[in-house]
Amino acid sequence: MTEAVQTSSQFTRRVFSGIQPSGGLTLGNYLGAMKRFVDMQGQDYETIYCMVDLHAITVWQDPEKLRHATRELCAGFIAAGIDPEQSILFNQSRVPEHAQLAWIFNCVARMGWMQRMTQWKDKAGKNQQNASLGLFAYPALMAADILIYHATHVPVGEDQKQHLELTRDIAIKFNHDFKVDFFPETEPVIEGAATRVMSLRDGSKKMSKSDPSDASRINMTDDADTIAKKIRKAKTDPEALPSEADGLEGRPEARNLVNIYAALAEMEVEAVLAEVGGRQFSEFKPMLSELAVEKLAPISGEMARLMQDTAEIDRILDRGAERARTIAAPILKRTYEIVGMVGA
Repeated sequence: MTEAVQTSSQFTRRVFSGIQPSGGLTLGNYLGAMKRFVDMQGQDYETIYCMVDLHAITVWQDPEKLRHATRELCAGFIAAGIDPEQSILFNQSRVPEHAQLAWIFNCVARMGWMQRMTQWKDKAGKNQQNASLGLFAYPALMAADILIYHATHVPVGEDQKQHLELTRDIAIKFNHDFKVDFFPETEPVIEGAATRVMSLRDGSKKMSKSDPSDASRINMTDDADTIAKKIRKAKTDPEALPSEADGLEGRPEARNLVNIYAALAEMEVEAVLAEVGGRQFSEFKPMLSELAVEKLAPISGEMARLMQDTAEIDRILDRGAERARTIAAPILKRTYEIVGMVGA
């Protein structure tokens, strides 16, 4: 516990990240998040991964579907390679310190900061008066998710970079307001060929579980035949693949498929293009299909196996929450002391 409250020059190298259990894991979740989580698990970090179910309810969720989605997401983490003994794996609502620190951060963050969040503007749209307060304030909860563990690094996609900047702003303001050096300025980790996976039907749009067309995405529960069929029908253009990355400019569908191949093969985009440059998509798609099935089908199979024993999944989440609280509780206690809460 003492490691959790050291000064900023001595913070434990600790990774935190989470995914919303809003149902339907996609290839985008795997390449943009889970695969990177697994990669960081084997490095010189303490790794903490979370199903952020409190974030999920910023829009209404069917309770039974939310429970199922949370367990399925946990199965997805494990099937992708997260070891619940090596990493801490839990769902957010089982660790009340997240919500408790979020209230402190609600009082530190400024309205103007929240109003500038592009995801708030995108999700609330023109109907902001009917959006939940939680949807507006959830970046403060996201900051609490990270800083309740004094996380020093967070693997995120490009679309979450603004929220990491807000997390840093909150940490800086808290430290300044209370004249302490307590919360770290967390570093985003944005790397890899496919940190933002796009739709198979429209390369200008992010792959999303909410897209009405199932053909637009590869679901992590898809079997081998379905994966192959979706790649075969993915939108492309009539030109041959280029030999250099500059040749992908203005070709969003080509760029997306090449990025997916590079991420699955753990290659640089330039290396992929050096190998396939000049080929037509009629040659490249079977290569991508074979690779995707090889990498993804075992994960979907393992997820299905794990979901046959949800009691074991619940036990894993309980144990993960206990381990998470051993880090979070002393950090919250010290935060309360700094702020001036009597009896903290």
